[in-house]
Amino acid sequence: MSTLPIAAVPVPRSDAEAMPGAARAPRIASIDALRGLVILLMLVDHTREFFYLHAQIGDPMDLATTPPALFFTRLAAHLCAPVFVALTGIAAWLYANPRGGAPAAAAFLAKRGLFLIALEWTAVNFAWTFDPTPDRIFLQVIWAIGLSMLALAALVRLPRLAIAGVGAAIVLGHNLLDSIAFAPGTAAHALWAVLHERGLIDLPWGAQARTSYPVLPWIGVIALGYAAGPWFERAVEAGWRQRRLLVAGAAMLGGFALLRAINGYGEPAPWRATPSALDTMMSFVNLTKYPPSADFLLLTLGLGAWILMAIEKLPARPVALLAVYGSAPLFFYLLHLYLLHAANRIWGAATGVEGLVSLPDVGSLWLMAALVALPCWFACRRFAAVKRASGAWWMRYL
Repeated sequence: MSTLPIAAVPVPRSDAEAMPGAARAPRIASIDALRGLVILLMLVDHTREFFYLHAQIGDPMDLATTPPALFFTRLAAHLCAPVFVALTGIAAWLYANPRGGAPAAAAFLAKRGLFLIALEWTAVNFAWTFDPTPDRIFLQVIWAIGLSMLALAALVRLPRLAIAGVGAAIVLGHNLLDSIAFAPGTAAHALWAVLHERGLIDLPWGAQARTSYPVLPWIGVIALGYAAGPWFERAVEAGWRQRRLLVAGAAMLGGFALLRAINGYGEPAPWRATPSALDTMMSFVNLTKYPPSADFLLLTLGLGAWILMAIEKLPARPVALLAVYGSAPLFFYLLHLYLLHAANRIWGAATGVEGLVSLPDVGSLWLMAALVALPCWFACRRFAAVKRASGAWWMRYL
């Protein structure tokens, strides 16, 4: 989930550029700001995971038991993973462009992908469980990004239009594979659980791995992001790029509306018309995330393109504030998980509650997330400054 050092374009600069070491290639503030925005939505959703245990929700959500406030809180978080993965693809293009093209991108993507996979198995899983020897390991978004980067490393030597075609074919076509299944315990089942069907994989030491983020659709997303990378090069005029974002967003949102209205292909969970306009609308946008359906990706990527276009037109100050989070996304990801889990454990110990503490309502979730976001902003600003000032090669991977 990192932003790579990339060339300047005519958009507002982030605070990170003004910090020590800013003589290096500046970052694109609008990309950091978009990443920062979805980071904050992710924070709210993870606060729900730790602090709202009495109201767990499914995928898609059960509209009979999920009140609108909780539904829309969860729905907002659907933007996070698609935006992260697409921006990772864009960043990979921009990293490669001044450094030797596809070979440089492939080498970095392979090393960074392996690093993220190892991180998911270790520091990320420990943040969720505080158990050094868990019975179940959850392979989630960091794992999916890592595997997607490995796949993109193999694709980058193709022509850019071919990469775009592969990405679009996967995003739009992977639901054709929904009926395929393999017997648990077989090698085919393990491979399919990694690629497309959320499932459990038996590990040699007796534990199990849960593939929460089957990776095949995310390979399509990162490929589309890489293909869009040239839109953000130094020489590209901002208005031209914004028109491309407008058209791309409209095409994806139009495709979503068409597929969803047909109520056939593109989403395993059909929507239903009800006497309530609100309930009907909630049913229409109640989509499958694990793995993300074609409808899910069209809706979230289309909105992401439009939000990025809008961010480029905002005043510099709010963009810079959001960009602080987006300038250190992997650092933020680890930091907020440990803060949320530790805060819940400490609160429980102080109040005599066994297990995790659960907050009473959705409003308190947003308040708790805001309380965690504030110190994270200062920590991210400091970390970004240290990273930009550092000459250590390994800092590029954080």
